[in-house]
Amino acid sequence: MTLAMQQAAEAEARGEVPVGAVLVKDDNVVAVGSNDCIGQHDPSAHAEMQCLREAGKLVENYRLLDTTLYVTLEPCAMCAGAMVHSRVSRLVFGAKDEKTGAAGSVVDLVRHPKFNHQLEVNNGVLEQECSEQLSQFFRRRRKEKKEQKRELKRLEAVKSESNAPAS
Repeated sequence: MTLAMQQAAEAEARGEVPVGAVLVKDDNVVAVGSNDCIGQHDPSAHAEMQCLREAGKLVENYRLLDTTLYVTLEPCAMCAGAMVHSRVSRLVFGAKDEKTGAAGSVVDLVRHPKFNHQLEVNNGVLEQECSEQLSQFFRRRRKEKKEQKRELKRLEAVKSESNAPAS
């Protein structure tokens, strides 16, 4: 999970939401991924998807049997579906996602009994650290947006003053 958190930090350094993923097989790292939706202009460029894509290319197979995916944030429905289709054996995630989590928080797609594959799930691994990484990012982002709005208002006021008729 520490390596996944490092991937998340790399995403944050690029201005992305800090989520990281690491795929492991037989105690060896197969692939890593981090969010890159903004940079790639691709809503599917989540950390998990990036990691699964890289792994598929490396092993030359879309089936990623007997693997464990470590992710800093509970996967969304898209990523959960990709894990089921790629036959990842086990999912380990840090922070729960109470808004879009698809591994138990909102829905549980990775263990749905009607699907032809279910994953073993372990959650809460470094949960506090993963949650804090995300919380700090969003706190900073909200503060930056607030400062941008304040600066925009200041510039508009200066512009209005310069356009006012002289008395």
